[in-house]
Amino acid sequence: MSPDNTFVVVGGGLAAGKAVEALRQHGHDGRLVVVADEQEKPYIRPPLSKGYLLGKEARDSLYVHPDGWYAEHDVELLLGTTARALDPAAREVELDGGRRLPYTKLLLATGSSPRRLTVPGAEQDNVLYLRRVGDSDRLKAAFTPGARIVVIGAGWIGMETAAAARLAGAEVTVVEHSELPLLKVLGREAAEVFAALHTEHGVVLHPDAQVERITGTDGRADGVRLADGTHLPADAVVVGVGAAPNVRLAEEAGLDVRNGVVTDAHLRTSVPDVYAAGDVANAHHPFLDRHIRVEHWANALNQPDTAAQGMLGKDAVYDRLPYFYTDQYDLGMEYTGWTEPGGYDRVVFRGDRAAREFIAFWMSGNRVLAGMNVNVWDVVEPIKALITSRADVDAARLADPDVPLDSVAP
Repeated sequence: MSPDNTFVVVGGGLAAGKAVEALRQHGHDGRLVVVADEQEKPYIRPPLSKGYLLGKEARDSLYVHPDGWYAEHDVELLLGTTARALDPAAREVELDGGRRLPYTKLLLATGSSPRRLTVPGAEQDNVLYLRRVGDSDRLKAAFTPGARIVVIGAGWIGMETAAAARLAGAEVTVVEHSELPLLKVLGREAAEVFAALHTEHGVVLHPDAQVERITGTDGRADGVRLADGTHLPADAVVVGVGAAPNVRLAEEAGLDVRNGVVTDAHLRTSVPDVYAAGDVANAHHPFLDRHIRVEHWANALNQPDTAAQGMLGKDAVYDRLPYFYTDQYDLGMEYTGWTEPGGYDRVVFRGDRAAREFIAFWMSGNRVLAGMNVNVWDVVEPIKALITSRADVDAARLADPDVPLDSVAP
């Protein structure tokens, strides 16, 4: 195996695992190296706030590939190893201790990291975040019957961990600066569904709140003080206030970095022979005709195949619509498409919102931009078709469950 044809993947998550798989499938027969700062071989992160956290999935189920796969496919795993610097001119990655690893092609799959809370007291031991498998283990240990858990942040991580804590029997309070959980990502109509879901399961919601400090003694938090003087007792505090892409390596190497590592639709960065995929990639999307960075499992699963083909000189673009899912209590949801605050006119519902069995459609004029199916299954493909057709649809027919989805568009 020639060292002169070395492909390097920096990162240890799903994107890294799928990238080396795709490179071998598409014909790369040279040296293939994964550089990951965790001791674990590449693993999947969504179960950390879902099945694994709930105790429904075993640790072995997290890994992208079983034991032995990497050796069988001649993939070198440099685990517990930090990529300190990237030198595009020399085509080298500097590792711990000054060792330099040459590359022919390089994929950045460095992912993202939780944004840290900066208020006084946030550094205490039982102020917890969720990104790595060890974080999920700590949450699982904290979520015990009767434990007082305060969750700061009502995004997907916040609400999934709140659900897991309640299902474990903990007393849960969610503190959020917005009026409703998930308001920014879903808008009022759909956010109200999730607020009602958690309230019905005994979660106390504190909307429009600002955290002043984390109280505690001897390095352990015992509560959260809000700006209005409210003190929320806590045995553990979970922080889920968003994530930031891990761009230091790219930025210091002079790559174009704007809300992630900027790439074209082929996942090529601004530097020759360097690609990016997964959470860290701010990729141009041909259908949406804009750059988007999506911090969800489907991108990490599917983008590496496009990047691998590009690294091997093949012409491939990444044009899949964004997709993500969540499981909370008895609610399962899939979301397909792309919209943002102010980017749509209305939300049309099909089904029973009160019973939490419905499909919601985000619309601009008469066009469907995105769809979310809640406890309604096997509809992702017709939702995709409605979006990609760019067709004008009749909102009344869209809302009518007796009209098949695949016949809504003319």
